[in-house]
Amino acid sequence: MIDNVRCAVDCRNKLGEVPVWDVKEQALYWVDIEGRVLHRLHPISGEVRRWEMAERISSFALREKGGLVIAFASGIAFYDLESGKIDWIARPEAHLPGNRFNEGKVDRMGRFWAGTMDDSLSNQTAGLYRLDPDLTLHKMLGDIGISNCFVWSRENDRFWFADTLDKQVSVFEYDNASGAISGRRLFVDTTGTGYGPDGGTIDAEGYIWVAMWDGWKIVRFAPNGRVDREIRLPVSKPTSCMFGGPDLKTLYVTSAVWDLTGDALAAQPQAGGLFAIDAGVAGLPETRFRG
Repeated sequence: MIDNVRCAVDCRNKLGEVPVWDVKEQALYWVDIEGRVLHRLHPISGEVRRWEMAERISSFALREKGGLVIAFASGIAFYDLESGKIDWIARPEAHLPGNRFNEGKVDRMGRFWAGTMDDSLSNQTAGLYRLDPDLTLHKMLGDIGISNCFVWSRENDRFWFADTLDKQVSVFEYDNASGAISGRRLFVDTTGTGYGPDGGTIDAEGYIWVAMWDGWKIVRFAPNGRVDREIRLPVSKPTSCMFGGPDLKTLYVTSAVWDLTGDALAAQPQAGGLFAIDAGVAGLPETRFRG
């Protein structure tokens, strides 16, 4: 165990992502994008359930009406956890077969945000979208390489967003009532470090936590971008993080095997696992999609 980090589920996901804590159920959901699987862990019992999907499941959110809203690789849909029924909502980039959906999360007004990425990891052809509760879809940004790290401030006046291809996290002014973003500026630049920002979350003190792909760590940033704390991990490719547990003080971290083979994989046998960290600070509960 490193820095109070333990492997909660040794699931060996090729691309584990987007952990979401359900306060009502006291359970953690997450996906393996490339494995086309949704997972759910009940930490008290240790039970893990899996739902296999017909295509890659990139991100998702819990719905107030039950079930999930999912950003599959090809588009956004509702999903019924009991029947497996899919009701498609939108495929905004059907004309861009080289793109797929990636990160997604709900803001505190219950709108689902989801971003796409270039599947070849080389072009900035992707976009950021906002799905409102009335199911209208709005394109918020373009010219993105890999959409990641959707975080809103406690005061609902700022929005953090990462383009992993650029190795940068940006911060925007955010209008909570309308869902508009403006005034983009640089928050963190990891160019030249050998790693890049992936998924993230916010804690109750207003600090931003970001998983660093190829960085072997989670980094906690102050609201002004200053590095406050780094937590070392036993895996090189952490992908995202989310607070959970009864007091929201457990930081769950997803990770990826991705392209690791041979000696590189042998050196980190828990790659692709779900990790749990006693963070010493609480997170904020996630909002459900109101549509």
